[in-house]
Amino acid sequence: MLLTLVFVYLAVSIGIGLYASRRVHSARDYITASRHLPFPMVMAMVFATWFGAETVLGISATFLEEGFRGLISDPLGASLCLVLFGLVFARPLYRLNLLTLGDYFRTRYSRSVELAVSMCIVISYLGWVAAQITALGLVFNVLSGSAVSMNQGMLIGMGVVLLYTVFGGMWSVAVTTFVQMIVIVVGLLLVTGEAASQAGGVAHVVAKAAAEGKFEWLPTLDAVDILGWTAALLTMALGSIPQQDVFQRVNSSKNEFVAVWSTALGGVAYFFFAAVPLFLAYSASQIDPALVARLTAIDSQLVLPTLVLERMPVWLQVVFFGALLSVIMSTASGTLLAPAVTFAENVLRPYLKGQTDQQFLNMTRIIVACFAIVVTTYAVATDATIHTMVENAYRITLAGAFVPLAFGLFWKRANNRGAVLALVFGLGTWLVLELLGIDEPVEPQLFGLVASAVGMIIGGLTGPATAPQQSPAHAA
Repeated sequence: MLLTLVFVYLAVSIGIGLYASRRVHSARDYITASRHLPFPMVMAMVFATWFGAETVLGISATFLEEGFRGLISDPLGASLCLVLFGLVFARPLYRLNLLTLGDYFRTRYSRSVELAVSMCIVISYLGWVAAQITALGLVFNVLSGSAVSMNQGMLIGMGVVLLYTVFGGMWSVAVTTFVQMIVIVVGLLLVTGEAASQAGGVAHVVAKAAAEGKFEWLPTLDAVDILGWTAALLTMALGSIPQQDVFQRVNSSKNEFVAVWSTALGGVAYFFFAAVPLFLAYSASQIDPALVARLTAIDSQLVLPTLVLERMPVWLQVVFFGALLSVIMSTASGTLLAPAVTFAENVLRPYLKGQTDQQFLNMTRIIVACFAIVVTTYAVATDATIHTMVENAYRITLAGAFVPLAFGLFWKRANNRGAVLALVFGLGTWLVLELLGIDEPVEPQLFGLVASAVGMIIGGLTGPATAPQQSPAHAA
């Protein structure tokens, strides 16, 4: 019965997404929803940027094992990213009226910088989207009592997300995400109430977690610990700023006010609501310690779904798994669209002169489907955890893309030479350290960030000024 109801919910989601796709008549409709989205929809999408599989299944499992110290990158760094993007980056980027974030690097610097940064952005999504697909496989596997394998579950989940995303683009992402966010918030709060009741109350659970040191999150005064803590924070907080999924939510807003404040408040909402899965996970350790110990030895990501299946009434099981699928699908749809759009607009389109808008729209849809195949293959092949896949996703953009974006917006001397040197120094330093296996005391991407800034400053001070253009050269 539970699995049947879940499939009914999936069918409803597909129907909503396909209905929304009726508003797509051009590439701009598909990529930016023609900049018509209101505050509630944009805030819901921003919230869903991070509230995905890694929040419910990934960081909750990490919290059980490491406490807050294991969550510096997410939710702390992730929330900080959204707040910074809204308050600092959203306004100047929104005013440019670009189609993709990759367009910015062409208009500010050159085609070569656009191509290099766009490829960094596309590559970074491989682990990010794969994490969502892995979570979908996990959910179907648990729901079916292992009758549906992880790999089969991944294929089913990706098929559902792909169906409405490939047709409706940003319109489908926006409408389905808005509905899914309602299900997520209501569903998780209901499940949390039942879990708190079984665990002895909210105060009891919080007191036990505090007594075990789960809320300790600041680094010690040891220099190595401080550097490691800072690297974890900055990788997510800054490395995820030059990303198409965050940008496309901002860029779909109907006005500048919505672009700025829906993003910043969405980040704040994410930070506080991310505490709900953490509370649920720790409640599980109080409700059934033996279950948690057994599953932690196998895969701690199974703790929450298994607890709900074994200890909660059927109606709450339906609510929880409906909310969980909403969480994953809302994130997966946006993160599937983002790299495909970037690849179509900023990598392929300049080589395909004379394309009509309809031809570009059709090409983008094909690339969405192709990227879905690639990330599903990667998800099946890798054995990394959901949290690890997400943490690793933004190393390349921190080392290669953040400095050209930030300096280009806020430093008048930023130029094409500086951007090229920033890419060469940043990516080169990061790759060399990664290949050499040097990750102590600071992870390689932080050295890459510093090297990238040095390259930009050298280029900016020694090279000619690059006058930013006012509009993208080939926006639809």
